[in-house]
Amino acid sequence: MERTKNQILYLVIPCYNEQEVLHETAKRLKEKMESLMEAGKISRESRIMFVNDGSKDRTWEMIRELHESDPLYQGVKLSRNRGHQNALLGGLMTAKEYADMVISMDADLQDDIDVIDQFVDKYYEGCEIVYGVRSARTTDTFFKRFTAEGFYKLINFMGGEVVFNHADYRLMSRRALEELARYKEVNLFLRGIVPMIGFQTAVVTYERHERFAGESKYPLKKMLGLAVDGITSLSIKPIRFIVLLGMLIFLCSIVMLAYSLVQHFLGNTSIGWTSLIVSIWAIGGLQLLAIGVIGEYIGKIYLETKERPKFIIEEVLR
Repeated sequence: MERTKNQILYLVIPCYNEQEVLHETAKRLKEKMESLMEAGKISRESRIMFVNDGSKDRTWEMIRELHESDPLYQGVKLSRNRGHQNALLGGLMTAKEYADMVISMDADLQDDIDVIDQFVDKYYEGCEIVYGVRSARTTDTFFKRFTAEGFYKLINFMGGEVVFNHADYRLMSRRALEELARYKEVNLFLRGIVPMIGFQTAVVTYERHERFAGESKYPLKKMLGLAVDGITSLSIKPIRFIVLLGMLIFLCSIVMLAYSLVQHFLGNTSIGWTSLIVSIWAIGGLQLLAIGVIGEYIGKIYLETKERPKFIIEEVLR
């Protein structure tokens, strides 16, 4: 079902130490928003909302200056650094009170802002969620491309439903955001949670640009941490793999027992220490791995039962 035009759009941009790109990002986004307003696609009440995730540089001071210079810019300040996913959620939950549709994106200008028009068009066609998907990874190094694509494949293999080559560049309607608010888990992985909402969705492809300035906020260490959070938040397949591995090792032990008995009755009683040592190390390593995986899930349960707030908003500039 098509919607009426001229609805309120909010852009939500999490920021962590983004002083080097913030002014340029604000300038380009303002130009895009004004062009959409002039075309009658969005309301004049639409806004750009920057979310400061406990930055240690001048990011918040710059957001305040932007807000004071132009009411188009708004700001949300978290009480401390809570990580990208929590900062993004904080912005989305704040924006949903005022907007008909919300687009989330990073502050580094790598996401192509020119496809925002297509996001809005898909929304007016009746879509509740529109995913921004990279058409190619030509700007990435081989290592970055290999690890990033492996990340999506691993999540899907482990049972998580994620959109391939989609990060957090997406449009969500107010209705979709209200449903997202019902997901109470502390361990957030929005790329896996949003597809669970359902509703009518669409995909918009784009080419990602080089980062305008500054350093990437997602090095390999954080990517690995995000992968672990994604797998353990969305799926219990790792525990099932441990069960299957245990059954396989049990079957192998029966085979080795039969083999040892046959060798004993044949008189071949020579015993090598190599196989014994290898077996001890292999079984010990597998046991530690199994304990670690189970411990990861127990840790997640421990954090969930505390029901701590995912973010605390210290100040809102409106």
